[in-house]
Amino acid sequence: MIVQDIMTTNVKTVSPDQPVKDIALMMIMDHISGAPVVDTENNLVGIISEKDILQHMFPDLGEIMSDTHFDFENMETNYKDTMNAKISDIMTDGVDSIDVDMPCLKAASTMWLRKYRRIPVTKQGKLIGIISIGDVHRAIFKSCMTS
Repeated sequence: MIVQDIMTTNVKTVSPDQPVKDIALMMIMDHISGAPVVDTENNLVGIISEKDILQHMFPDLGEIMSDTHFDFENMETNYKDTMNAKISDIMTDGVDSIDVDMPCLKAASTMWLRKYRRIPVTKQGKLIGIISIGDVHRAIFKSCMTS
């Protein structure tokens, strides 16, 4: 079984120049936790997740350690500022992807070792799908149950 057999091809994507509020709305409405970021030619340029959004608004460890009274209530203002930022400002770039012809268990091993829940699938740099650990698990379970 290869990645192409089980990947999701109807992938929600965003562009780097969109505001963060677009992906935040998509996450809420579509019950997703992130999306690949692609350019106008569908080249994978990054990925954005809830973690990226929260990381942008939270203070770093140095800020917390240096302040005796950090204003956590003020972080709601930071969230509003984050919503107006561009996706390119907070996305993870240089993102890993896997090839469409990779065996499913190798894809799962890659995700497991890198602590990813899902990973984009590309062909010659173009996004063509996405696969999750759950996709692999379901496919293996299904094949075991029908054998």
